[in-house]
Amino acid sequence: MARFRVLSRVDAYVDYIAEVEATDADEAAAIAFDGGEDVIWTPQGVTEFDDRRVVTLDAQGAEVEATARGNA
Repeated sequence: MARFRVLSRVDAYVDYIAEVEATDADEAAAIAFDGGEDVIWTPQGVTEFDDRRVVTLDAQGAEVEATARGNA
């Protein structure tokens, strides 16, 4: 029986948190979105959700699209 490398890709969010000084919550979001040296992000973890895709890889590591299952 042959052996194949198969990639499973699961959609996920990588969560970060930063403490931002601002006059209100809307300004805090705007400052964080714009980034800059004063915004220091700390990783908080990964949240996976149910959208996924599985596909076989060829000898060069490229995805063999005809084998794909799922929709991620």
